[in-house]
Amino acid sequence: MPMTAPVTDTRDRYRAHCTIETRWMDNDAYGHVNNVVYYSFFDTAVNRWLIEQGVLDIATSPAIGLVVETQCRYLAPITFPDRVTAGIRVAHLGRSSVRYEIGLFRNDETDAAAVGHFVHVYVDRVSRTTTPIPDAVRAALAMLDAGDGRG
Repeated sequence: MPMTAPVTDTRDRYRAHCTIETRWMDNDAYGHVNNVVYYSFFDTAVNRWLIEQGVLDIATSPAIGLVVETQCRYLAPITFPDRVTAGIRVAHLGRSSVRYEIGLFRNDETDAAAVGHFVHVYVDRVSRTTTPIPDAVRAALAMLDAGDGRG
């Protein structure tokens, strides 16, 4: 089976950025940030961005995004005490779902240490039935559109 070139991505390909400090407890027995923490970085970056845009109130927003799919490719190790910058872009914006792509960058490095995605499906907070993405959220997400034919 032929080897394929590793996936690489650079900071400049993302529309928004969020800085996250690693913690001592993020490291595992192998001396690097454990794989499950990367998904926490993804979730933190996207939800922080939505809150900063004023389109998500964790306690009261009538429509909420639930994660229904995730994926991550690990390209280089991250370790404590690294500073992680999560780059965020939108690859696909549907009626009730959005696919985010996230790149994780170690300290001041230009190339991603990890790349991945997750999908939010918007549901009514109370009934948990699928609902269209609210107009204000959609307008904010449009600012993150990758604009390069993704999705």
